[in-house]
Amino acid sequence: MPKAKIQQKKSRLNWYLSRIRTMSLPEVVYRVRTALKKKKDQRFKMGYFPKSAINHLPTPLLFLPKIEQEIKLGDYSIFGHNLNYQKPINWHKDLMDGREFPKKFSFDIDTRSGKNGTAKVVWEVNRLQFLLKICLKYQQTKDREYLDLFVQHIREWNEANPYLNGVNWYSNIEVNIRIINWVFCWEMIGANELMASDADFKKFAETTWLPLIELHSRHAYRYESKYSSSNNHLIAEASGLFIAGCYWSFKDSERWVKKGQAILEEEIEKQHSANGINKEEASEYIQFITDFFLIAFLIGERSGHGFSKTYTHTLKTIFDYIYHLMDMGGNVPYYGDDDDGKVISLTTDESHFNNFRSLLTSAAIVFKDPKYKGKAPLFDLKNQVLFGDAGRQIFDSLVVPQKVEPKTVLYKNEGHFFIKKGSDNSEVYLHVDIAPLGYLSIAAHGHADALSFFLNIDGKPYIIDPGTYTYHSFPEWRAYFKGTLAHNTVRIDGLDQSVNGGPCLWLNHYQTEVLEVKDTPEEIVLKGSHNGYAQQGVQHIRTYTIDKKDDSILIVDELNTENNEPHTYEYPLHLHPDIQIEQVGANQFTIEHHGERKVSVLLDKRLSPEIVRGSKSPLLGWFSPSFLQKQPTSVIYSKIEVSGNLQLTTKINVQKK
Repeated sequence: MPKAKIQQKKSRLNWYLSRIRTMSLPEVVYRVRTALKKKKDQRFKMGYFPKSAINHLPTPLLFLPKIEQEIKLGDYSIFGHNLNYQKPINWHKDLMDGREFPKKFSFDIDTRSGKNGTAKVVWEVNRLQFLLKICLKYQQTKDREYLDLFVQHIREWNEANPYLNGVNWYSNIEVNIRIINWVFCWEMIGANELMASDADFKKFAETTWLPLIELHSRHAYRYESKYSSSNNHLIAEASGLFIAGCYWSFKDSERWVKKGQAILEEEIEKQHSANGINKEEASEYIQFITDFFLIAFLIGERSGHGFSKTYTHTLKTIFDYIYHLMDMGGNVPYYGDDDDGKVISLTTDESHFNNFRSLLTSAAIVFKDPKYKGKAPLFDLKNQVLFGDAGRQIFDSLVVPQKVEPKTVLYKNEGHFFIKKGSDNSEVYLHVDIAPLGYLSIAAHGHADALSFFLNIDGKPYIIDPGTYTYHSFPEWRAYFKGTLAHNTVRIDGLDQSVNGGPCLWLNHYQTEVLEVKDTPEEIVLKGSHNGYAQQGVQHIRTYTIDKKDDSILIVDELNTENNEPHTYEYPLHLHPDIQIEQVGANQFTIEHHGERKVSVLLDKRLSPEIVRGSKSPLLGWFSPSFLQKQPTSVIYSKIEVSGNLQLTTKINVQKK
């Protein structure tokens, strides 16, 4: 057997053993039962297709938008690769390299090693979010060509993906995203009217589309995520199931509503802190998760399945956190994983759509709060569909205060600190991370970034978190981007703060501790520590002192050892690719965006820093602006080997505006 295959098998075995280590005994029992259920389904349910019927046509719960400009059906971008959806689609093909996933029992398909391609790319195509644009184009033109294109895609998807056959039945989150998009498609295409006026469409809906929707909903009901996997996947599953039950009157719809709503009510509290901070520790995932909660909330209210006051309150705290996380330019900086995931794609310009801002527009309407409108001034296409003319009237009636100064918010219990200073046209924004690694025993989407920070000036990123780039493909890149060296903190002895057990798996989670929080008129002091290097006999304590008068930041790293043995310390500062950097002394650098404010970085005199950009050996100096895309960026990198205790001081000064 070739060495590569032996290594691949060894790697998979190690992952399975590591994964089992994260499971409780009840979870192990559950996993065994699920495996047996899958084998039974392989024997008796592969290729199954129901003969569905609904009791009545759905009551419209969304709104047709008024789109003045012509909708153009251009290519749809999948992680930087174009999908031509005006032609037949190969539903099992990886757009990146042309490889195809096998058409066999879904749960036997290898989606992790990359030997079949990148499953995430295939799944993104099969979310079918591009169908909404076809529906809107048909609604705008009433041209039969576009209705036929929509019908063709649904029929061909159904034929190419028999139940439990192929990779597109592997992940339940994908199943439920398709369900939600089909609700929007039903309304945007005017399916109720077509059912009454178009015999061909009625036949298609009754024999293909509705049975396919019911099949998806049954699958969602039977294959929910539990135990250590019950993170954003469980939210997606419950949301899709609930929305399907509220919208279509299948025989099991009532059961779907009851189960989906119960899970959503429980998980919105379980997966968020009292301040609305998502416990997965992945900032970009917040918009993804919040859409599941928001759309379910709106559909529930309009279909007579309203949510509790607690759910509504928690939803508002989530919006408040988004508001504080966002900078004056509408940017939500990275921490943790980002895979560009969206629940729906309702925009005429995908490249410039900001779903965080769109969510704040929704929040302004739902809670009639002008605060949110201050950071989200547009009533976009997505909100037109969600709220219609009545929503626009509410939004237009909200009066935003003329002057809104940046607000510092210190979430001590959760370990997230947003220090902001400036006026309505300037902002110095420092985020300090003394937060946990992630959620549940696998912390799947967290990064080893304890005590790190990012710095944005006037809505532009200066010192950054480099992003995610990949999950299961390119394991060495995955390890780098989620590892400690890819964050603005200290790595010790070449090790991450926690043990990397696989692409979405952490072992031996570090514990963080907030040691001091002081906020006076003169300064803010934040002090924290983590125990990620306890086995090496080293404790890392970091103190941030922010001088409110001169916009300076003092960072003091204390690296305390239990013995006199030597240790290697690496200290990177990752810069945005657009940053211009100049070394003005042995330990001093000036960084700036062209034409913007300058920032001075003065490192400890014991360090001998260098600028690293786009290094592949070792991996260092990379930025991932979106999933499966990366580019070189500059890193101010220092490395020192010392015996005994070490204290390092960093001084950052922001030029006055």
